[in-house]
Parts: sequence; C-alpha cells; structure tokens
Amino acid sequence: MRITTRNAQFQVWQSLLTNRKTRQREGEFLVQGVRPITLALEHGWDFRAVVFDASRKLSRWATGVLESTRSARQVAMSPELIAELGEKSEGPPELIAVVAMRPDRFDRIVPGEGLLTVVFDRPTQPGNIGSLIRSADAFGATGVIVTGHAADVYDPKSVRASTGSLFAVPTIRIPSPRDVVDWAGRLRPRPLLVGTDEAGSVDVDGHNFRGPHVILIGNETSGLSTTWREAADLMVRIPMVGSASSLNAANAATAVLYEAARQRRRHGR
Repeated sequence: MRITTRNAQFQVWQSLLTNRKTRQREGEFLVQGVRPITLALEHGWDFRAVVFDASRKLSRWATGVLESTRSARQVAMSPELIAELGEKSEGPPELIAVVAMRPDRFDRIVPGEGLLTVVFDRPTQPGNIGSLIRSADAFGATGVIVTGHAADVYDPKSVRASTGSLFAVPTIRIPSPRDVVDWAGRLRPRPLLVGTDEAGSVDVDGHNFRGPHVILIGNETSGLSTTWREAADLMVRIPMVGSASSLNAANAATAVLYEAARQRRRHGR
C-alpha cells in the first residue's frame, strides 16, 4: 500500500494523534520512536499497520520491524506526510506503528505477594501518565490503573513520556474507584491501599512496603478524591526540606516506588 496524498486512511491516522474519540472508536493508537516500537514488538502487542518513509533506504532496525510485522499492513508513505504523523520538526521518521489497544481488564495485573500496583486518580496531563508508567516500570511495579475522568493513557504525549514502558507494564483505565476497591478486596492476599498526601500520618520510609500494595496517587492539583481517601488503609507523606510544598504527581509516585523497591530488594522480594 502506498499513500502520497491526505486520503481517508491518512486522515484517520492523523486523527489518532489528537482525537481521543477516534482512538477509542478505532481501538488503536500511533507509536513513534525506536524504543517504543521495539518494546511494543518485544511484548507482543498487536501491530495493525507499519508506515515507513518511501523516500529513503531503511536502516537494519526498520527493515527488521517490517520483517517482524508481516501480518500488519505495510504502508509506504511520502516523507512530508509521515513527518506529520511523526510530529518531528527535524525530519520524517523512518517508521510509525499503528498498534491495537489492549483491554482494560483487571486480569492483566498479576496478583500475589509481590503485587505493587499504582493508581493514578484523575490525572489531567498525559505526560504525567507516561512519566508515572516509566517509573512504575523502573521500580518493578506490576501494574498501573488510571481512574476517574482522566487524560488518555494512549495519547501520544503519554506514549512518548513512557519511553516504551507502556508496553511493558500492564496499564488499564477503570473509571470507577469503587471497582478498583472491589477488585483489591477480592485478591488473596489482600493488598494494602496506601495513599499519598503531604499530611499523611507516616513517613514513606517508615512504612513496610514488602507485602502486596496498591499505591494511590492523586490528581496534580487537588490530590486524591474523597472516595480514595476513605478507601485508603493508610496515608503516607514524603518528607521534604526547602521551600517546595509538594511534588509533581509523577515525581511523588517515583519517590514512593523507589522506597518500595528499596525495601523489597533489601529483603529479597
């Protein structure tokens, strides 16, 4: 297949960049960049199409991606059009992938003693979602759950900010906090629900994170909702010095995840 004009197919893919409703209707999203595309392949995501720059000789990496995705549509595209899909000012990318979303099901998150899942409550910035997913991957989290009226996990800004970790860490969208609480309550062993707040009752390094946990991170402006505060078993705080009164939500999650990983590493879990 070859695309050299802004035909109907190009317009659908272009809409995936900016229109959440289109992404949801099509059940797919765009993946840009070498590392995200490579990780999506390594973790077995479903490639619907691979778009490549028709004007250049492709690298060994790009050729390998095309060979590995023969079941997907392979589309040669003019450089000026693929540059629009790639959102790159320095020139057209070699490849862009059109990848199917995975289902928002709790069974994607493996339960057990090692459970370490992060809930991000009503995030407004897709970049913060991606950054949090990246930290979750770095510190061994078993899943990320985005709740409430939130920015889109599959927004290109989120996908880019995750640097491919979206494809490694099960990340699901669950609108109702109550559904998450009910899911956690059915797990055996039951995880502790630990919220984060500057007025928390325990310093983060004073809590034992070695058992199964669900860590609750609040909205960037208003923090955790009342529903989540009532559901939490414990609220922890991150001790800070200096003039800063709070941390960015993704940074706060990183600090808590690091402490959990440090404790688990020290105790061999």
